[in-house]
Amino acid sequence: MILGIGFSDPFTVGLIALGLMMVLIFLGVRVVFAAAIVGLLGLVELLGWGPAAGIVGTVPHSKSSAYALSVLPMFIFIGFLAFHAGMTQQLFDAARKWLGWLPGGLAVATVFATAGFAAVSGASTATSAVFSRVAIPEMLKYGYNRRMAAGVVASAGTLATLIPPSAILVIYAIIVEESVGRLLLAGFLPGIVSAAVYAGIIIIWAMMKPEAAPSVSGFTWGERVRSLPGITPIFLVVAIIMTSIYSGWATPTEAGALGAAVVFIMALLRGTPLSAIKGSLMESAKLTVMIFSLIWGVLIFVRFLGFSGLPEAFTNWIVDLPYPPMVIMICILLGYAVLGMFMDAIGMLLLTLPVVYPAVIALGFDSIWFGIIVVKMAEVCLITPPIGLNCFVVNGVRPDIPLGDVFRGVGLFFVADVITIGMLLAFPEIITVLPELMMG
Repeated sequence: MILGIGFSDPFTVGLIALGLMMVLIFLGVRVVFAAAIVGLLGLVELLGWGPAAGIVGTVPHSKSSAYALSVLPMFIFIGFLAFHAGMTQQLFDAARKWLGWLPGGLAVATVFATAGFAAVSGASTATSAVFSRVAIPEMLKYGYNRRMAAGVVASAGTLATLIPPSAILVIYAIIVEESVGRLLLAGFLPGIVSAAVYAGIIIIWAMMKPEAAPSVSGFTWGERVRSLPGITPIFLVVAIIMTSIYSGWATPTEAGALGAAVVFIMALLRGTPLSAIKGSLMESAKLTVMIFSLIWGVLIFVRFLGFSGLPEAFTNWIVDLPYPPMVIMICILLGYAVLGMFMDAIGMLLLTLPVVYPAVIALGFDSIWFGIIVVKMAEVCLITPPIGLNCFVVNGVRPDIPLGDVFRGVGLFFVADVITIGMLLAFPEIITVLPELMMG
C-alpha cells in the first residue's frame, strides 16, 4: 500500500478507482484527465511509484503509435478540406434537386447529403456543424418547423460515426485489436440503413403534417443532371476508400491517404484559397490531437484495470447470469444509453470496452457485429440530453434556435435509431455480410 487507501485487494482498488473516475467526470473534469489521474493513482497503489511511472511513461506511446491509428488524421483532413472546398454545398444542392419533391423533401435531402459527407468526414460534430450552416437556412426559408430543421441536422450528423471512414470505428478496432478494414466495411450497410430509416420517418411525419415540412418542386431534369459533376469528388473518394480496402489493394491508412490526395487535387482545381487549405490542416490537427490525447489518458486507466482484475471479474459475472445472451446484450446496450447521457461517445467507448468487451465475446457474440452495434449506440448518445454533443453543436452554430428546441427536434430520430438498432439485432447479416465477403 503506497497511497494509504487501506485496501490490499486489487479488485477493491479497481472498484474504488472506477467510482472515483465517474465522480470526477460527473463533476466536469475532462475524461482524459480523470482517466489518466485515477489510472496513475491506481497503478501506484497496486505496484508502487517506480513501476507505475514506467507504465505511464511508455504505454500511451506504445499503443497510440500503432500504424492503424495513422488513418485518423487522413479521414479527418478529408472532411475538413471537402467542406472548405465547397463540396458540401454542392452535395446538398444536388440532393435538394433530386429529392426535394418528396414529402419533407429538404429534410430527406439533408439526411442523404449528410450521409454522403459522412462518407468523407468521419467526425459527427464536424458534419453537424457544416450542415447547420448549409441546410438549416434552406429549410427555414421554405417554412420548415425549426425544431424539425435542427433535429434532422443534429441526428443525421451522427451518421459520420458509422459510415466509413469513421474515427470511432478505428478507435474501437485499436482497443479490441480488431481489423480496421473489416470494421469500416461492416459500417457501410448499417449506415445506409440508418439513413433510410431516418428518411422514412421524415416522409411519414411530413405526410401527417405537410405544412411543417413542405416539399420543394420545380427543378428540371437538366438542372438535376447538371448538379451531378459537383459531387463527383465525394463519390470518387468513397469509391477509392471502399474498393481499395475491400480488394485488399491498400490498407485503411493508404486508402485514407489516397482519398485525401484526391480531395486535395480537386480543391486545387476548384481554386480553393491556400488560406482555406491551411485552415483545413489546422482544424484537422486540433481534432487529431484531441482524440489522441483522449486515447493516451484512457490507456493509462485501461492498463490499471488490467492489473486490478476488474474486467475478468465482470466477464465471469456476466457469463454466469441465468439469462439468454441476447437479453444480457440488450441490458448492456441500455447501460450504454444511460452512460451516454453523461459522457461523449469516444470517452464512453474507451472507458467501457476494456471491461465490457471480454464479457461480450465470452457470451459468443461476434466482435465485428458488437463493434457496429456499440458504435450505433454511441450515435444515439450524441443526441440524448443532457450531453447530446451534436445538439450543442447545432445550437452553437445557430444560437437563434434554442437548445431545448434542438433536443425536442431529435425526438423523432431517437425513435428511428431504436428501430435501426432493433433491425441490427434481429438481422446481424446487415453488419457481417461485407466483412465475410472480404474474408472470402
